[in-house]
Amino acid sequence: MSVHSEIKKVTTETLRKMKFDKEKITMLTAYDYTTAKMVDAGGIDAVLIGDSAANVMAGFETTLPITLDQMIYHTQSVVRGTDRALVVADLPFGTYQSNAEKALESAVRMMKEGGAHAIKIEGGKEISKPIKKLIHAGIPVMGHLGLTPQSIYQFGTYKVRAKEDEEAEKLIRDAQLLEELGCFSVVLEKIPADLAKKVTESISIPTIGIGAGPHCDGQVLVYHDMVGMNKGFSPKFLRRYLDLYTEITGAVAQYVKDVKEMDFPNEKESY
Repeated sequence: MSVHSEIKKVTTETLRKMKFDKEKITMLTAYDYTTAKMVDAGGIDAVLIGDSAANVMAGFETTLPITLDQMIYHTQSVVRGTDRALVVADLPFGTYQSNAEKALESAVRMMKEGGAHAIKIEGGKEISKPIKKLIHAGIPVMGHLGLTPQSIYQFGTYKVRAKEDEEAEKLIRDAQLLEELGCFSVVLEKIPADLAKKVTESISIPTIGIGAGPHCDGQVLVYHDMVGMNKGFSPKFLRRYLDLYTEITGAVAQYVKDVKEMDFPNEKESY
């Protein structure tokens, strides 16, 4: 039996069952083949090709500039490096909000060309028509509520969302609506832990938190943040499991020194 035939792939149904069984879901971002292979080998349940690629891969200040073509390229790369995890890709800003037909066209490209297993889109009631269209077409949809980075210019800040009662109540209603529409899961970003607990208990689909406390059904982090590649980004919710920035810059500095001092390559490293 080959190694590949022994691997049990994670599906949207797997995530639903994990919530039912009270087993926490793990999710990390990946944007390229090499990272996807490592994340998948580490046992992650789901890989997100986030539009955060605009920030960490391209150096943009917000997620808004990344295009559908660019997201498809990143998704193709990740899919080729993933054997087990569920692969979810963000639809970028401007590819689904305006109308349901455009949303379907974008999502179909992401599935057919990118190879994604599911797509993620931001928003609640305001985008119910696009969500309905995608789900009716058989496309698995993950929702995203709370801090929705594609709406950053509307919010004007990356601060915690839904602290006020009115916004908190709307968020709960939106989460329930996403379940009714047929979403298989919902990301909750930067909301109070107590509210995330209420939302998680009020719906039967899994919630995946980022900066939303311990009561969600799962957690997601940006890979580059989690392994410490970014120095300047230190939100309260982030736990760094490595300090790769220091490790890598140190390794580069040593390489530079070795080359300049003619220590590399040595006799053993030469033909």
